[in-house]
Parts: sequence; structure tokens; C-alpha cells
Amino acid sequence: MSKGSILFIFTSADKVLDGKETGWYLPEAAHPYYVLHNDFNIEAASTKGGAVPLDENSKKMFTDEESVRFLSDPKAQELVKNTKKIGDVKADDYVAIFVVGGHGPLIDLAPSKEFASLVEDFYNSKKVVSAVCHGPAALIGAKKNGTDESIFNGIEATVFTNSEEAQTPYNDFVNTLPFSPEDKLKELGAKFVKTEDWGVKVVYDGGVLTGQNPASAGPLGKKLKEILLSA
Repeated sequence: MSKGSILFIFTSADKVLDGKETGWYLPEAAHPYYVLHNDFNIEAASTKGGAVPLDENSKKMFTDEESVRFLSDPKAQELVKNTKKIGDVKADDYVAIFVVGGHGPLIDLAPSKEFASLVEDFYNSKKVVSAVCHGPAALIGAKKNGTDESIFNGIEATVFTNSEEAQTPYNDFVNTLPFSPEDKLKELGAKFVKTEDWGVKVVYDGGVLTGQNPASAGPLGKKLKEILLSA
């Protein structure tokens, strides 16, 4: 029996600022999905709704069991081909929100006031706000309880690091990406934490659950499940 519904958020952006292809990152959806789907109903939303663009590089790089399974799983594919529009979903219908990473969230989710408002509805209702890799960067517009204070201010949080980004083709924070996720979280008052490049780091503080990179997606899903089942 389902313990409630979790809202997965996907980017609708298929290109970064300089035209490089982007989208949602395969293992960052697949790994949490298979941790959670037996206990929770999984629904999905995106900026534009409908089908969301997969980062093809992630498909090439990740051939683990869950990632491969996700691509041929009818239920999982229905999820990413028929997302709802962010403006059409309400926090009241879900027990948690989870932002799937990829570089796309920096392009369409981070500047979206509509998305920030949705995140605030979850946060201010004391529901878990979670995100992995570049996903936490999508949460930068959300404020605490109608104030001007970021939900990151004063809490431990992580995100894809500058040193990890330096090893990708997307490491230009002016012409390719609009900002550095790590620098932005620090600027907003987060107590930034990280582990070694590409290692597992998941942190839960102040109702916000964040994971550092693709390797952290599955462990984040397990932590989210633990939090929700113990509530």
C-alpha cells in the first residue's frame, strides 16, 4: 500500500547557455525511483510539462542495472513522457518533493518564481524538500515562511562541486552555465559540505535533503525513504 506520493521534478531545458545539449541526468532519476517506487506513488512535473529531455551523455556514461532498467520500464517511461506542468501541481497532494539533477535545472528551474513558490509550499508545510547533484541549485529562489531568507541560510547542504564541474565540459559559469551551484549555496548562507570528487555525500538539515553528485542519488533516495517512513 502506498505511503503517499512523491513529486519528482525534471528540467524541460535541453540546452545550456552556449547551446551544449543538456537535460535530466539518468541515474539521478533511476536510482531514487527504484528505491522509492514500491512504497510511494511517484509523479512528475516539469517547467513545460509533457516529455522531458534526457541528457544523452548520462545515457552513455551510466549502464548500471537501474539506469538501463529505467529506459525500458513502461511505468518509468510514462513518468518522463507525460510530466505535469509545475503550475498545475500542489504541495498538499504530496509528502515530499525531489529535484532530479542535470545541468538543465540551472537554466529553467533556478530562475522560475513559479517553481520557487511551489518549493516554499513544501518547505513551509514541513514536507521534505530534496534534490541531488545540480538539483539543489534549482531551489535557490525559495524563501523561508514568506521572508527574504533563503531556505539554505544556516543549514548544512551540498551540491555538485566546483572541483567536479571543472572535470566536465560545462565548467564556464558565464557563457555555459548562469552561475556556480557551490558558490550560490554559500552566498545564500548554506554551511556547505562535501566529500571527495565523485564520492557519496548526502546531508539532511532543516527539512532540506541534498546530495552532491550522481553517486549520491541512490543513497539520497534511501535517506528520503527512511525519513518519510519514520515520520
